[in-house]
Amino acid sequence: MAKRDYYEILGVSKSASDDEIKKAYRKLSKKYHPDINKEADADDKFKEIAEAYEVLSDANKRAAYDQYGHASTDPNFGAGGGYGGFGGGGAGFGGFEDIFDSFFGGGGGRSRYNPNAPRQGEDLQYSLNLEFEEAVFGKVTTIKYNRSQECHTCHGDGAKPGTSPVTCSKCSGTGSINVERNTPLGRMQTRTVCDVCGGTGQEIKEKCPTCGGAGHVKDVHKVKVTVPAGVEDGDQMRLNGQGEAGKNGGPYGDLYVIFRVKPSTQFQRRGPEIYFETPIHFVQAALGDEIEVPTVHGKVKLKIPAGTQTGTTFRIKGKGAPRLRGTGQGDQHVKVNVVTPKNLNEKQADLLREFAKVSDVSINEQADGSFFNKVKDVFKKD
Repeated sequence: MAKRDYYEILGVSKSASDDEIKKAYRKLSKKYHPDINKEADADDKFKEIAEAYEVLSDANKRAAYDQYGHASTDPNFGAGGGYGGFGGGGAGFGGFEDIFDSFFGGGGGRSRYNPNAPRQGEDLQYSLNLEFEEAVFGKVTTIKYNRSQECHTCHGDGAKPGTSPVTCSKCSGTGSINVERNTPLGRMQTRTVCDVCGGTGQEIKEKCPTCGGAGHVKDVHKVKVTVPAGVEDGDQMRLNGQGEAGKNGGPYGDLYVIFRVKPSTQFQRRGPEIYFETPIHFVQAALGDEIEVPTVHGKVKLKIPAGTQTGTTFRIKGKGAPRLRGTGQGDQHVKVNVVTPKNLNEKQADLLREFAKVSDVSINEQADGSFFNKVKDVFKKD
């Protein structure tokens, strides 16, 4: 799809002044800012507006755009003199001039950086602590953290209401100045950040009383977070536009929420699968039984077949965690450990000796599968 005309995007004429372009940009950027406008195409429109302003707010870029249109925004524009000699005298020379300028700050090079262009704010991180069950089922919560926000008094330009920043008188809006220094090779020019405007290209004669000219203030920010069901420790989600404030009307950065899940005292989890261990009496293992076991969904009945061996694992379908990137639930795996009774009283010991006698089982005999079958048979006879 062909790009729209930058003047058309901002709704200004080709003869519009810098102030008219700036006012149009500020009005439209606020209207379509993703934090304010929740329409589906608001983010794309905001980026389109920022791109148009970045070009039209820079005198050199605007002049090139007026002459060559969108071709002037191509990263390779001017290489080898391909667009009417913008390469500075033919293939190769333009590249050498740029390299020389980057080291020695030569005054003849074309502008590569617009200090007044919109820039996105920095991203932030937030660790959100969750209980085991909260990670399984998800939750909605509100978090609070400190971030820089656009000053509501000056709306981000740093100037006292009723005034506006002006082009820096020292660097003429470039944000940098050339400084001559003596070197072993003679006097050389180097380019450094302007000491008057601090690299912004603009001077604020009367600073905003709220932010002191910074254009943003530190404040406590609240945002609602919907934790998806099935997250695990270390998972993260991105919240667009919830990071630090942008520069020159640029968009806010993003917030990355990292989930920290507290381990359970009962369960272990691997993905959607949950694991649980429970002890059973050796009589239950031999004769079979129905026991009650906990799950994250509540208590359920589990049938223990006769002759169950210690370490046997049973699967309870659909009683695990939701699949974070899929549908349905995982399962719960229940491992049973057969417990041998300790500290038998005399009556219990006599009964076991009698059991061994009538079962024709030596007390020193290994408890294999045949042993449990005999236990089952004896108890059924009784």
